[in-house]
Amino acid sequence: MPGHNSDSISLLPARTFLGFFSPQGHRGRLSILIFHRVPPQADPLFPESGDAESFDQQMGLLGDCFNVIPLADAVRGLRSGSLPARAACVTFDDGYADNAEVALPILQKYGIPATFFVSSGVLDGGRMWNDTVIELVRRAPGDTLDLRGLNLGSFPIGTIAQRRHAIDNLISGLKHMPPESRQFRIEQICSAIPVNLPDNLMMTSEQVRLLHGAGMEIGGHTVFHPILASTEKSAACAEIANGKEMLEGIIRAPVRFFAYPNGKPERDYLPEHVAMTRELGFEAAVSTAYGAARPGDDLYQLPRFTPWDRGGQARFVFRMIQNMLRNTEVALH
Repeated sequence: MPGHNSDSISLLPARTFLGFFSPQGHRGRLSILIFHRVPPQADPLFPESGDAESFDQQMGLLGDCFNVIPLADAVRGLRSGSLPARAACVTFDDGYADNAEVALPILQKYGIPATFFVSSGVLDGGRMWNDTVIELVRRAPGDTLDLRGLNLGSFPIGTIAQRRHAIDNLISGLKHMPPESRQFRIEQICSAIPVNLPDNLMMTSEQVRLLHGAGMEIGGHTVFHPILASTEKSAACAEIANGKEMLEGIIRAPVRFFAYPNGKPERDYLPEHVAMTRELGFEAAVSTAYGAARPGDDLYQLPRFTPWDRGGQARFVFRMIQNMLRNTEVALH
């Protein structure tokens, strides 16, 4: 792929260096990158998450340095030991509307394929539970958020940094609750902070079809994004199976790949959930454990990584190599 912001002379050493750590064939390494939102402009509450401009630069650099391939091709390459040198995949989690509105045109600009793991239950006007918390705190009036009546504490919110601190604390406390308990607590917080919340954060079904029609892969990510390890076994299986079925109804095609919500082995998902993905007919599944996959690894626990910072090409190459050398975490069988 043509260079983006770098000339071919400077790119050649980078490609050669990366190729040493990620060669072709049975010694290959697969770097799977994970994204969530790509807002048009940076969110003041989450400036580290980037925006359209930084994502454009990232995709240009990725295309310059790596062979970016569809996840399906990568899985086949892992099975057969035939990965290309410097193999990489791009993935997105959750199903945010800006994936279709902002990220898709940038991916098409650079000819980069991607897989979008979508939580089917929040499409068409729904909202991720953590985004409900974020938007409540973002819109809360005044300089103090007093949730002591809910045993959730009191937070100063007079500055952007204080609002971010309150968000992080609330999400951390709610994340690993059983889904029903967490939803009850969020409804209580909604009652305590009576503000209007957005209903356009997530994709519509038509946008999911748009991505599929553009040649992008649509993957399963459960219905309502529960932490599977905190969910009763039959309910967890239903979340995985029903999410797959709903998405297949939308795109009229098989949903072949799955992403574990939150995705840390042993903490967010367990061996029983790995078995479920196999039994439900997925071809592979991805986690959020660091590392790069290699032939012979468990295809139902592929690692992923987000190496982005503003350190330029050399820093990017260094962090990608660091990730290739990590030992991948897995849920123990």
